[in-house]
Amino acid sequence: MTTSASNYDIVLLDIEGTTTPISFVHEALFPYVARSVGEFLETKWTDSEVQTHVQAIAQQANEDVKDGIDSAIAIDLDADSSDEIRRKVLANVDWQMKADRKIGALKGLQGYMWRFGFESGTLKGEMYPDAVQAIERWVKAGKRVFIYSSGSVEAQKLIFGYSDHGDLLRYISGHYDTKVGPKTEDSSYKGIAKDIGVQPTRILFVSDNILEIQAADMAGLQTVVSIRPGNAPIKEDCKFQTTTDFMTIPL
Repeated sequence: MTTSASNYDIVLLDIEGTTTPISFVHEALFPYVARSVGEFLETKWTDSEVQTHVQAIAQQANEDVKDGIDSAIAIDLDADSSDEIRRKVLANVDWQMKADRKIGALKGLQGYMWRFGFESGTLKGEMYPDAVQAIERWVKAGKRVFIYSSGSVEAQKLIFGYSDHGDLLRYISGHYDTKVGPKTEDSSYKGIAKDIGVQPTRILFVSDNILEIQAADMAGLQTVVSIRPGNAPIKEDCKFQTTTDFMTIPL
């Protein structure tokens, strides 16, 4: 469907189910972490960056235990042995990934691991061709393109920097993750508009998630719902504009 988006200067894009097939995340990125995290932690345990992520996982795990989350396992970085800490980190990572939990500590470790996967060539970001064409067209037309994803900024840069269409980072003006706020809250989009330095009405947000679209709409952004294979179905009476091809979005 051709959209009615118009008079915008900024394009704000989601990734999963929008620029990138949802299957790539669940069939490539997540499985890479799941099958590699044990060996990864064992071989790189003494690396300072790994230990930073371990501390973050431990802090989150201990907060989860206090909050009464049954699957959470407390980690005592002072009293537990290295083997115990590693085992508990793996257990916490395992249940959080199975729950598809979108939380900073887990996303940080995943992003760190993905860096090695992308740099080695094991992973390559999969992009919808029309999304790449549209991004190039937007930038050529003088519009700035930003990314807002629940995945960490580091992970975003890896997907676009090591994509199956080459390095696309040259087209991207900036990145936002959930540090700016949850994607289902309108305040997050207002914060992004303020950070970029434009009125919310001058931003076009594209996402497959109707709750995110609703939040962006409440914040005053223009919106388009991305319809892609494998995405959650959108109701026929959806009041928002939709598209199956980014090249149908008016400049």
